[in-house]
Amino acid sequence: MNSTASATPRSLFRDREAAVANSLVLAWTTLAWLASFALMGADSLWLAATGVILCVHAMVLAAYLIHEAAHQTLFALPAANAATGEAMNFIAGSSYVSFERIRHLHIRHHVERADVLCFDLPGLLRRNASLRRTLQALEWAYVPATEILMHLQVTWRPLRMPAQRQYRARALAMLGVRIGLLALLGAWSARALLLYLLAYGIFLHVLNFFDAFHHTFEQHVVAPDAPLPPGNRDREYEQANTYSNLISVRLPLLNLLTLNFGYHNAHHHRPSVPWYRLPALHRAAFGAADRSVMPLGSLLRTWHRNRVRRVASDDYGSPGEGAGRADSFIGAHGVSFLTVV
Repeated sequence: MNSTASATPRSLFRDREAAVANSLVLAWTTLAWLASFALMGADSLWLAATGVILCVHAMVLAAYLIHEAAHQTLFALPAANAATGEAMNFIAGSSYVSFERIRHLHIRHHVERADVLCFDLPGLLRRNASLRRTLQALEWAYVPATEILMHLQVTWRPLRMPAQRQYRARALAMLGVRIGLLALLGAWSARALLLYLLAYGIFLHVLNFFDAFHHTFEQHVVAPDAPLPPGNRDREYEQANTYSNLISVRLPLLNLLTLNFGYHNAHHHRPSVPWYRLPALHRAAFGAADRSVMPLGSLLRTWHRNRVRRVASDDYGSPGEGAGRADSFIGAHGVSFLTVV
């Protein structure tokens, strides 16, 4: 009986709810991304603008679907999660690094309750004042230069660092594929190419806005498997240094625009809970008046005010009290799960 049971194939999805929710979001993400290029190349300005919006949203969803796949919440089968993670990795423009490397560092983030990084951005900026000033000037002009640098470093480090040599083939292959596709897109429609680059810049701003204000964790720059220094990073520390940045508290359906990623305290409370069950978990675990929820307007204000300071700040800041409690929250760069590898 045991051998028969073990030979029985597992269902692709965990249950019917997972099948419906994940099928819909995967189909929307893929189709919206593909359709966006046709729209961005259209003669109509309205269609082109719609294409930019679709492209941004598809890439945002793809990034958060990578996150879901890393936690094995999309499918019952690990291989299906990995394959989907790789596909979404390509849509999100982060395929220079493998899904498995992204997953490994992100799970460390949860297990060790720290921002675990393999690239020392603060150290680089301390050593290179010209680079720091350039990034600050570009960020002042709302160019997501710091996040662009973080995405570029996953391609140049395998080319320059002997310790990263094992990742060189993938980085070069993906660089060639993506440059080739961009060249084809530009040959078909220069407008579509320029609008895609605009969409990608907006996408990086969106990811940074949500990533910047999720934690005030300790930051540690280590090799992928190197241990962290000892510390009192228990579950109480985890929740005390985790924040939820919801698009809307009154209209929770709007949080689906970011796949409920804003329910970050609920996610860290139970990381195995899929995206479509996070609102219910948040209500059950923290209630309606949870102080970890940061007001969207206040976060937008501090994101704007601290856009230059955030580039080289060693301090994430910390929320205060009252209506403007997020004003002292500086936020972080370089902590995206897509680029910490």
